[in-house]
Amino acid sequence: MTEITGSSDTLPPAVQQFILHWGNLGDRWGVNRSVSQMHALLYVSERPLTAEDIADTLGIARSNVSNSLRELQSWDIVRAIPVLGDRRTFYVAETDLWTLVTRIAAGRKARELDPAAAALRDCVAAAEQDKSVGPVVAKRLADMLEFVERTGRWYDQMLKLPKSQLATLMKLGDGVVRLLDRGGVKRKVS
Repeated sequence: MTEITGSSDTLPPAVQQFILHWGNLGDRWGVNRSVSQMHALLYVSERPLTAEDIADTLGIARSNVSNSLRELQSWDIVRAIPVLGDRRTFYVAETDLWTLVTRIAAGRKARELDPAAAALRDCVAAAEQDKSVGPVVAKRLADMLEFVERTGRWYDQMLKLPKSQLATLMKLGDGVVRLLDRGGVKRKVS
């Protein structure tokens, strides 16, 4: 059993590497690196951790840990739990990968796609009222809105699928492409 408390030096190299890589990936996805590293630490931890445990292990300021924990809780991928006989707050990460990915996808849709669609709807409406906006620009805005709304509907459909059906759909992989090709759907190759 890997004990995850103290400093990062006490973590096995594979765990250290996972935390660092998850932090780098998060940074590329627009998530603060320390938030991603904290999530990785909680994900691999075999027991609940306190904010102090997290701060000590990752060498992160306690105030940063508190803010990051709030962000992770807002995504519903980390939660606070009580521990009998201890007055401190402990934290655990969601460890079911399908639930984790679904919550992240829903969060990204709510934070990125939904506001983009609302902004594009406003732009399309304004372009319709503004005679100085040419038909080419108006069409491009409308096309972008249609694409973002279609992507949002796809997200909603995928998020509603049971895990077993989503896993089956993912396993189909190239089979879906072959099915579309047989059905007469032509693909554009760019």
